[in-house]
Amino acid sequence: YVAMPKGVAEAEERLVSEALAGCRERYPGVSVESRAPRGQTREALIEASRSARLLVVGARGRGGFAGLTLGSVSQAVLHHAYCPVAVVRGAAERS
Repeated sequence: YVAMPKGVAEAEERLVSEALAGCRERYPGVSVESRAPRGQTREALIEASRSARLLVVGARGRGGFAGLTLGSVSQAVLHHAYCPVAVVRGAAERS
């Protein structure tokens, strides 16, 4: 167990609430459970997939072939998750 600085958990919860704002009202039939586990990202997501019906992860597309590659976390989850996985890419950044 790693001690978290005061207020970090509240800030994480606030970020998730802001990201989901309006979605719960538009899609009342979709159940969303958010968690903020501690530890290595890959392992935490794979473990969370044991009890999930769908695991949704984001991909930023960084690297030499930004439009073609997934990050190491997305790759690991795709190969080892216990449930279906959706990899969602953000809108392309404009320069």
